[in-house]
Amino acid sequence: MRVRELLIEERTHNGVHASSKKQLLDQVAQLAAASCDSLNEQEVFDALVAREKLGSTGIGEGIAIPHCRLGHCQKPVGLLLKLTDPIDFDAVDGRPVDLVFVLLVPQENPEEHLKTLSHLASLFNDDSYRQGLRSSDNNHGLYLTAVESEAEVRLAS
Repeated sequence: MRVRELLIEERTHNGVHASSKKQLLDQVAQLAAASCDSLNEQEVFDALVAREKLGSTGIGEGIAIPHCRLGHCQKPVGLLLKLTDPIDFDAVDGRPVDLVFVLLVPQENPEEHLKTLSHLASLFNDDSYRQGLRSSDNNHGLYLTAVESEAEVRLAS
């Protein structure tokens, strides 16, 4: 699944403040539940924390892609957050994280979940994509950059 299929502007948040990974995941759960009626804040938080206990979803270069499967999730949902200040996320390269793409998917269809994760990791591995997101200064700009730059990255690869 592509970013444009996962993300809507209302789930794009520029200038998020969090002092820790746990606080960030708590905010993510609140934002997810507020934007999707079928999602339960506590269920989202618990599932994201459980997934992080298996290993950090910080993929390097200041990027984290927290993800989990949920029983009450009707369709894949994405949230994009740009943090005001980078936080420690136990990323593979040890760098703090300032860009976070959250992927919440239905319990079934793990193959689609893995394909989507692979696509997101590849996309965020592109330096120009990351820099475009980092240069955005509001929710609308962040959303447009995320969606429109995805096509440019795909064309270049």
